[in-house]
Amino acid sequence: MTTARASTPADPAGGGQERDQPRARTAGTKGVPRAHREQQILAAALEEFGRHGHAKASMAAIAGRVGVTKPLLYTYFGSKDGLYAACVDHIGPHLLEAIEQAMAKDSPEGGLPLAVLTALFQALEGRRHAWFVLYDRTLPPDSEPWHTAKRHREAIDELAATGTATLLRVQGNDDDLDADALKHLWTSTVSALVGWWISHPELSAQDMSARCARLLSAARVVA
Repeated sequence: MTTARASTPADPAGGGQERDQPRARTAGTKGVPRAHREQQILAAALEEFGRHGHAKASMAAIAGRVGVTKPLLYTYFGSKDGLYAACVDHIGPHLLEAIEQAMAKDSPEGGLPLAVLTALFQALEGRRHAWFVLYDRTLPPDSEPWHTAKRHREAIDELAATGTATLLRVQGNDDDLDADALKHLWTSTVSALVGWWISHPELSAQDMSARCARLLSAARVVA
């Protein structure tokens, strides 16, 4: 996969600069409040980590997206791991809150999965790759980034476990293994849908919600 800037033609003169690169992109941080600059960096880093994974993500590419120097990233976040942790700490609670609010609402019978999917699509609108920062398979096991992501994933997985167990109990099924299997199926389904959504940038969160409503309805008919 390539970064979002890969399609920009390079300067044929061989200077290493892109001819159509706006001058503001190469400017420093003068006149930009640190809090605002940090948000810009986090947005760019979420995209880079989500596209390429922690292992292959480039700090230089992140700096280039924002128009700052790579040393500035280290000044703000300390290291690549520190920037990754900041990204996860930023997106994790946001997704968790979206799911909690969806689950707290009264949903029609069988409507909980769609309510949660709709909340997730809305939370990820404009930053779809962020889901795969949280569920990054390139993280070295037992590393600090791995533990950071695991902490947020466990909070979301706990909600998924509660939701799937509730759906089964409504149908008279109290089997713990069935609930655990359904939780894993649910998480994999969400990842598959977000991945599909990324490949269709023309679709909005609302479009995805409507599509999933049709798919869930079809699945109930088949079942």
